Amino acid sequence: MHVLQEVLFIIVLLVAVGLFARKIREISRNIRLGKDEPLKGDKARRWKNLFFYALGQKKLFRYPVVGILHFFIYVGFIIINLEILEIVLDGILGTHRLFAPLLGGLYPILINAFEVLAVLVLVSCVIFLIRRNVLRVKRLNTSDLKGWPREDANIILVTEIVLMTLFLTLNACDTLLQQRGYGHYATYLTGNFWISSHIQSLLGGLSSPILEGLERGCWWLHIIGVLAFLNYLPYSKHFHIILGFPNTFYAPLDPPGEMENMPAVQQEVKYVFQPELAPAGATPPSRFGAKDIFDLSRHQLLMAYSCTECGRCSAACPANQTGKKLSPRKIMMDTRDRMEEVGAIIKAKGSFEDDGRTLLHNYITPEELRACTTCNACVQECPVSISPLSIILELRRALVMEESNAPAEWNAMFSNIENNFAPWKFSPEDRGRWAEGV
Repeated sequence: MHVLQEVLFIIVLLVAVGLFARKIREISRNIRLGKDEPLKGDKARRWKNLFFYALGQKKLFRYPVVGILHFFIYVGFIIINLEILEIVLDGILGTHRLFAPLLGGLYPILINAFEVLAVLVLVSCVIFLIRRNVLRVKRLNTSDLKGWPREDANIILVTEIVLMTLFLTLNACDTLLQQRGYGHYATYLTGNFWISSHIQSLLGGLSSPILEGLERGCWWLHIIGVLAFLNYLPYSKHFHIILGFPNTFYAPLDPPGEMENMPAVQQEVKYVFQPELAPAGATPPSRFGAKDIFDLSRHQLLMAYSCTECGRCSAACPANQTGKKLSPRKIMMDTRDRMEEVGAIIKAKGSFEDDGRTLLHNYITPEELRACTTCNACVQECPVSISPLSIILELRRALVMEESNAPAEWNAMFSNIENNFAPWKFSPEDRGRWAEGV
């Protein structure tokens, strides 16, 4: 029977890891559809940003209550899952609490710490469910989250609650069977644990065989739940648990609000005024700005997969808050959806074939792009250093420079800059006349 369980566990583990690896390869391929770009700036500063913003969640602590609750879930996810290592090894080797004899008196201390974290995670998830579905926090209940995105968050929170409950029930059953000296449990005298010991009173009336079945059931459901969660992550906004780290590391180090110039445009303007500088056979750039995901950088595509959909960017966006259609969160979600659409075509046909759709127009409209004031509020608010603004600027550049698609007021300003070297309709010679007689 033990051998059968080991074989079954290994099969389940291999299938889960294989499915996860396949999806990761697909996402990696989608991100590589973007343009490669050199990594600029001080690497030491990048590691510092990763430590403070991704690992330390520095921005979230500007909102102390939410920051602390999120920190409980985050720490719980990382530390409690260290216990998964023991479960995996037990499943493969057919052992039970493999680390207990190896760690001695340290083992109960660790499990007690895990149980405290489990309760903190459980309570935090319940509070977040209430905030989303009872208190209905505005930024978590907007139109861009209708349907799947809203349910995604609830699924994850409920899954965390179930996993923590299984973990505590598993420990309660295990220690109760130890006290009864039942079967192989008698050889692992870990003693009671702080939290799960309070559950024992609810289980004390069960016979030892039923209690063993409950313990094994919780063990299997817990590990299968963890493996299912692992495979759910790449399809969920909660993939930021993994991608938030590389995204923060690769985030631009430019001063906030500084826009990146387009060397291709600068060169074209330079050649207009000084055509003799143009090299022989020089060809104009193939594209200004970005019309589809292929024109964006790999880091911009990584940002789309890293988005937490928390909505802090949209809540801080002045355009969004005054009723305009722009939602920085939707910009990132649309970019990710377009990547998935292109990836599905590549998966089905072996390579991308033009489907007549683009990120610009089919997913993100000119009205959304024009509403952006480039105030940088969305970038400032993002807890994992995502910049919706960088994608907005690239799409807007393509809209204006590739399609000449701009409001009349913008075109008048462009014309004035081109002819008068300023946004106003005054020649350079007349610009100082307002001061005459002053």
